[in-house]
Amino acid sequence: MENTNVNKKENVIISVEPGSIAEEIGIEPGDILISINGKEIKDVFDYRYMINDEYLEMILKDAEGEEYEAEIEKDYDEDIGIIFESGLMDNARSCRNKCIFCFIDQLPKGMRETLYFKDDDTRLSFLQGNYVTLTNMKDSDIDRIIYYHLSPINISVHTTNPELRKMMLHNNKAGNIMERMKRLADAGIELHLQVVLCKGVNDGAELDKTIEDVTKFFPHARSMSVVPVGLTKYRDGLFKQDPFTKEDAALIIDQIEGWQNKNLEKFGSRIVYAADEFYLKAEREIPEPECYEGFQQFENGVGMLSLFKSEFYDILPSIEDREKRKRKISLATGYAAYDLIKLVADEIMKKCPNMDIEVYRIKNDFFGDMITVSGLLTGRDIIGQLKGRDLGEYLILPDSLLRNGETVLLDDIYISDIERELGIKIKIALNSADSLVKKIMNTEDI
Repeated sequence: MENTNVNKKENVIISVEPGSIAEEIGIEPGDILISINGKEIKDVFDYRYMINDEYLEMILKDAEGEEYEAEIEKDYDEDIGIIFESGLMDNARSCRNKCIFCFIDQLPKGMRETLYFKDDDTRLSFLQGNYVTLTNMKDSDIDRIIYYHLSPINISVHTTNPELRKMMLHNNKAGNIMERMKRLADAGIELHLQVVLCKGVNDGAELDKTIEDVTKFFPHARSMSVVPVGLTKYRDGLFKQDPFTKEDAALIIDQIEGWQNKNLEKFGSRIVYAADEFYLKAEREIPEPECYEGFQQFENGVGMLSLFKSEFYDILPSIEDREKRKRKISLATGYAAYDLIKLVADEIMKKCPNMDIEVYRIKNDFFGDMITVSGLLTGRDIIGQLKGRDLGEYLILPDSLLRNGETVLLDDIYISDIERELGIKIKIALNSADSLVKKIMNTEDI
């Protein structure tokens, strides 16, 4: 099944930056970019590469469909101020794997259509940090990455065992991951990798092999996260998987920390990191921030709790209650972050005795109680578990449960819906200690 970027989009310009070169020469919103210096612009990488030249001959089409030429002389690397309708300037490539751990396959029916789209597009890896499997790429696509030096690239490895990877991804073309990583590393492309760990499948000795293989590409293979498979209650007909236990998580941490010690001695870097979820499951202390070497796997849930806690204790001495009045507020979070958020609330109340901060741990009834992260909470669970409670002056929610800067949660419930149902004002805290403290202390505008 070849499922790639068919139906090529036109490069429609939606805005032109004020005072830019594009504005000066008369390029307008609604115009369509066709080519630069005789080369057809297929996507954002063509554009970014070609736009660096000091002299540009651009062919565009105006809103009436008339083609025109624009000549530009500029400094090397100087932007001309065009913003396109699509960030990719093309349709995103969809995934053609059938991974045994795919979270999208575990979504219930009836959610909005965009949630069911599986992207596997290397361009999104470069632009947005998405992880890709490299399975829907031809050798010419790899050549293009190397030619444009698209770095870094985020790759979903899962295992370096060719036959096991074919099985896990249900794709007979998935077995060449080592060859493809080698080509990229040899070309100086920086690689950030992830393993979704499945119990009894790619853990144990298989994980050892994967880590050993990946370290061969250091320093180009800069980091690799190991994260537990996410299991919802909607798994009828899917590959049977068991959740990791507390004991399992402890063994995995020991295994990864053993490799970290070896890698530190050999390479001067840990390279591989266990997700925060494993430490929470094992009830182990989260490592100190310096153990994460710049938090290269932060968006994969690696080191988030460590950084947050460290930042909070840096801020704590400066916290003071400017309002100096009795007041009550509430926070809601998932099970995974509850202990940390409760610690923050307790420490603030010690310093500010007039404050009453209630932290609510929201159980994920929508996806199932094995899903504990705040980012997968739904509006209906928040409403159902907080309705009728005395929430005080306002309720703080994490921005991780919102999609792409919007005000809507996974189940199409809006923040305004939650406010209406609970009869309370909601404030959204960003994923940082500073933002949360400002929301709690009501000083975000000071």
